[in-house]
Amino acid sequence: MYEVKLENIFEGPMDLLVFLIKKNEVDIYDIPIALITDQYLEYLEWMKTMNINFAGDFIVMAATLAQIKSRMLLPAHENQGDEEDDPRLEIARPLLEYLQMKSVAEQLAQRHLLGEKVFPRSPTKEDLLTAPRDEMISVDLFELIDAFRRILENMPGDHRIDLSDERISIKDKISELVDILEKQGSLTFGELFPTDAVKGEIVVTFLAILEMAKLCLIRITQHVQTGVIRLFYL
Repeated sequence: MYEVKLENIFEGPMDLLVFLIKKNEVDIYDIPIALITDQYLEYLEWMKTMNINFAGDFIVMAATLAQIKSRMLLPAHENQGDEEDDPRLEIARPLLEYLQMKSVAEQLAQRHLLGEKVFPRSPTKEDLLTAPRDEMISVDLFELIDAFRRILENMPGDHRIDLSDERISIKDKISELVDILEKQGSLTFGELFPTDAVKGEIVVTFLAILEMAKLCLIRITQHVQTGVIRLFYL
């Protein structure tokens, strides 16, 4: 049985929370805590089923959400203020701080290193393959999970995932994907999952993609207008 460690692949529990808030199109100050908590736990259970080993911070966040959910069920006292006593602020405030820090970090990452403009450089494979920056955005784990779950839902039969088959080889799948990407440079996410593939092969492909991202073998982006997810070989 193969296990994918989440460390250093993508971001952590706050990013899952941000993803769910964006997906449900809700206000950070008016989070439907019951819905978000249930979906958060669902994603953790799904990752566990896929043998994706997530850090303990995800469990801590899940416990925090469950605690807030239980407090929201308690009747409010008449003499308490509506805003300051809202249990959801316990998660809304650090979430806003996190988004601010992440925004600053992204701005700093976009700055050119000192001297980069002084010495000319030849275009890299990435320069030649990628679309203009304003058309592409990075993709995180949870957007990939959503895309992958949609692929599974379109498959005939049940959605039970069984990774106990010893014939499943992530290493071989990575080698296969590397060979394809070396020739083509990039592939869309959908192209990696043929409609006639068996479920075991599809699951192995997804786990191989995560491992390749961890090893910095690929860059995963999404087209802003079309929503198409594409993998680029680095």
